[in-house]
Amino acid sequence: MSINIKPLRSLAVFVLAGCSLGAPALPVASGAATEGPPPSLMENLDRGVVAVRASESSAFVSWRLLGTETADAAFDIYRSTDGGAPVKLNKTPLAQGTNFTDHAADFSRGNTYTVRAVSREAGKELPRDDVKAATAPNTLPANAPVRQYISVPLRIPEGGTTPDGAAYAYNASDCSVGDLDGDGEYEIVVKWDPTNSHDNAHDGYTGNVYLDAYKLDGTFLWRIDLGKNIRAGAHYTQFQVYDLDGDGIAEVACKTADGTVDGTGRIIGDAKADYRNERGRILSGPEYLTVFNGRTGATMATVDYVPPRGGDGSGWGDPRGNRVDRFLACVAYLDGRRPSLVMCRGYYTRAVIAAWDWRDGKLTRRWVFDSDDGTPGNRDYRGQGAHNVLVGDVDHDGCDEIIYGAAAIDHDGKGLYSTGLGHGDAQHLTVMDPSGKDMQVWMVHESPKQYRDAAIEFRDARTGKLIFGRAGEEWGDVGRGVAADIDPRTPGYEMWASRGALYDCKGNVISEKTPRQKNFLLWWDGDFLRELLDGVTISKWNWETEKSDVLFTDAECASNNGTKATPCLSGDIFGDWREEVVWRTKDNRELRIYTTTIPTTHRLFTLMHDRQYRTAIAWQNTAYNQPPHPSFYLGEGMTPPPWPGIQAARQFTRGSKE
Repeated sequence: MSINIKPLRSLAVFVLAGCSLGAPALPVASGAATEGPPPSLMENLDRGVVAVRASESSAFVSWRLLGTETADAAFDIYRSTDGGAPVKLNKTPLAQGTNFTDHAADFSRGNTYTVRAVSREAGKELPRDDVKAATAPNTLPANAPVRQYISVPLRIPEGGTTPDGAAYAYNASDCSVGDLDGDGEYEIVVKWDPTNSHDNAHDGYTGNVYLDAYKLDGTFLWRIDLGKNIRAGAHYTQFQVYDLDGDGIAEVACKTADGTVDGTGRIIGDAKADYRNERGRILSGPEYLTVFNGRTGATMATVDYVPPRGGDGSGWGDPRGNRVDRFLACVAYLDGRRPSLVMCRGYYTRAVIAAWDWRDGKLTRRWVFDSDDGTPGNRDYRGQGAHNVLVGDVDHDGCDEIIYGAAAIDHDGKGLYSTGLGHGDAQHLTVMDPSGKDMQVWMVHESPKQYRDAAIEFRDARTGKLIFGRAGEEWGDVGRGVAADIDPRTPGYEMWASRGALYDCKGNVISEKTPRQKNFLLWWDGDFLRELLDGVTISKWNWETEKSDVLFTDAECASNNGTKATPCLSGDIFGDWREEVVWRTKDNRELRIYTTTIPTTHRLFTLMHDRQYRTAIAWQNTAYNQPPHPSFYLGEGMTPPPWPGIQAARQFTRGSKE
């Protein structure tokens, strides 16, 4: 069956004045913040209990503190052996870190762990039907191996041969998570890249790109085949997994084309169309944006992609498809209350950002920002984008802004500022200086003609004002840069790049030596300092020896995206606030979701209930992947962050068939 696409002749355009919500207020979830702006609608997660065999004689159990309950919530933990009566393992309610090490289990038998929330006021456990108490038990089977990962078996797509006779196979590449079936637990969406995928700068045919969905127990849900008219590579398919309408079930959205096959086998547009030219590029034919059902992979809405390429794309800087086919995507709370889908095109020259709302089964356009549409001032935003995009409320108005490289777009689709420093490969956004509440951006830049004295720059995220910048006579293209608190001797974040020194958040040089790792980050051990993630190795910066000490590695796994050496995904997927890392095995037969087994007494609500961090997980797969950061300062000496002003989308029903 085919779905015929008609060009959209008119689209409703909604632009909010200021950050008004334009929607009736909904009740706030119990325990959520009640002061300030109305709450943001976010996922209704379960307790996220995870249990792994930490050693021959112990199991490590970890669980979520939700952003919809009080900060002082306490917990009881139970173990049931071989289906027997549950036995409480703690003498008094657990009120510090949300993790527990069980040294007394008989691991020759199956052990199931359940965590129950305790009401501090009443001194008793919450009723079992209370959403904050709801939890799926986690079972360690008899004789479970000592390993700290969850295995998700994969279905490898069949390889093929391109029109010019070259064979290709498939690698599991970038991933994302969302609650695809409304049970309070994340599912994982995997992008399969063919081994002949190409950067936009290179000619050549590629195999088809696939999106698969799996439950964490390995249950296969669906596969979407993007078809021959979507080229494979880091800059083409930026897929967003998010509950865009607040019904408790995440959608999947991405750019599609004629011949895309959804998760139910339905075909979008002309199934026979083939727009590939003799160089393997796709510079003609219609382009679409599609929202897929998370539960089934079925097409729910398809519209024309905004903006269109326009001819062969030469209006974007070249006729080869290098600049016109540079896509970015993210999710942002543009009205402060509900998420919007943001799809982007171009950053070397013209830049266009289109915001969409998915509401009541309809996809409507909220606004479009175009650097080249003649709007006064918009031309300043031309050529300022990066190979990724950041989202956060940088001006404290309750609504998200979009950091588009060296520029920022306000929540209403108007330019907020442009620094003029030009394109760059890596950028980071969070509160890096704990002396204030404002966020900063750490970014690296490419062209000396544009960046002048700020090849690496640290700026105020709200105003774009430069806090400090550094450059050398022969620095050229600074390809990588990272910001994190890795040294407790100086307040705030440290930052470093592929050029320059190790700096503190005031611009002072801490050391001329920098960590070799410059790609990714991870909260892994028991303190608030962040660890270094590069390839398949987790390391910790040793500020005394000025070297990185390896904490963990898995030689059976592989990283993605070439020299970027990024994981399939990293983020707070389950368990306490510390992050998991997802790698593929070298044979692509499974994903391994690694979780820490290091105890900690520090407690935070799940980072997935911080709006900025959660949207960062959604955009992480975009182009040159970047690590997520929360909206607050998370580092050594931190004060408790503001409790998130959120409302759970709806009460989930485990096993729901809705």
